[in-house]
Amino acid sequence: GLEEAAPPPCLWRPPERGGGRRKMAAAAAAALRAWFWNERFWLPHNVTWADLAGEPGPPGSGLQYPRAAHVLSAFPLALGIFAVRLLFERFIAKPCAINLGIQDSGPHRAQPNAILEKVFTSITKSPDGKRLEGLSKQLDWDVRKIQRWFRHRRNQDKPTTLTKFCESMWRFTFYLSIFFYGIRFLWTAPWFWDTRQCWYNYPFQPLTSRLYYYYILELAFYWSLMFSQFTDIKRKDFLIMFVHHLATIGLITFSYMNNMVRVGTLVLCLHDASDFLLEAAKLANYAKYQRLCDAFFMLFGVVFIVTRLGIYPFWVWSNLGWWKVSLPMAGGGTSSSHGHNLLTADFCPFFNSPSPLPPPNSTGTVQVSKDDRSDVESSSEEEDVTSNSTKGIFSTSSNGSNRLNGHVA
Repeated sequence: GLEEAAPPPCLWRPPERGGGRRKMAAAAAAALRAWFWNERFWLPHNVTWADLAGEPGPPGSGLQYPRAAHVLSAFPLALGIFAVRLLFERFIAKPCAINLGIQDSGPHRAQPNAILEKVFTSITKSPDGKRLEGLSKQLDWDVRKIQRWFRHRRNQDKPTTLTKFCESMWRFTFYLSIFFYGIRFLWTAPWFWDTRQCWYNYPFQPLTSRLYYYYILELAFYWSLMFSQFTDIKRKDFLIMFVHHLATIGLITFSYMNNMVRVGTLVLCLHDASDFLLEAAKLANYAKYQRLCDAFFMLFGVVFIVTRLGIYPFWVWSNLGWWKVSLPMAGGGTSSSHGHNLLTADFCPFFNSPSPLPPPNSTGTVQVSKDDRSDVESSSEEEDVTSNSTKGIFSTSSNGSNRLNGHVA
């Protein structure tokens, strides 16, 4: 008999599900990566990323250029900084605060009331006038008493002065330490005295170990701030500070990758010069040393103006024009725009504050008004609002000055 012929092998296979989409996504990601890391955008002409991957010195010298992989070391270092912070606040900052007489006690707690608690948790934390009148009739309470209850209820979950003192003491310690480290390092750097040295032979400038540690430590600290911002004291400018930290991390990262670390160290040092003074003013304020707080705040204002609005634009940023002429590159316009953005960020807090250096009062001392970013409202009974309006209510004090909810308008 005839044997049955074997069927021919199947040459067609059904396409894998999602294979086309994965290829399209991979191609789009590759195109986006190639566009973003375009050498003509970041580097001078006739310079490639491969050139910066080599060694600037002879083999075995240990010298190298900044590389993108270096910034990855900032993540474990940021976790280490956060762990050091927890230990510092518990074993150093907290005992110092207690010795200064700062108590670990929160604001006045609200009287337990089921009806008001339900309104607070389910409806609103700041009831308007109509709702206050309804609650007054329902509970047979005075409107001022209900307002006081809501204010105490809003404050009772807020952090204590001891918590804020420990947070500021950690920031003060780090800012002060990194500032003096930067000054000590830059004092012997040639580009500290002649900023044109930032661009000589750019980007073929070797990376020293001290420069690497300074840059990566700053990057790791801001990454730690990015992480800890979700557990720190919540303030009204949470979103603004989140964007600020994100922009700072981006500027440090990209300036490191294309070897703009020399000018980057100058910018970092200038911005650290005033930060620790502001934290020192906060510490004095929490410890109720008003005169010391006023002195630190005035010194902070002077240093802020001199460094960020004086030295930075006229000593560091002004050399961008010389750089773009000497080293024509597409990234020159980008770095110039970064300089514009950073200078704008420095001007904003200066002009948005009611008075960077408030005038002295009749006693000759400077009164630092309440921070608009404050997380705790006033709890004194004298500061109760006297109207049922939904917005801020102006009242006239005994000396005729206009006040908003007890605070200087």
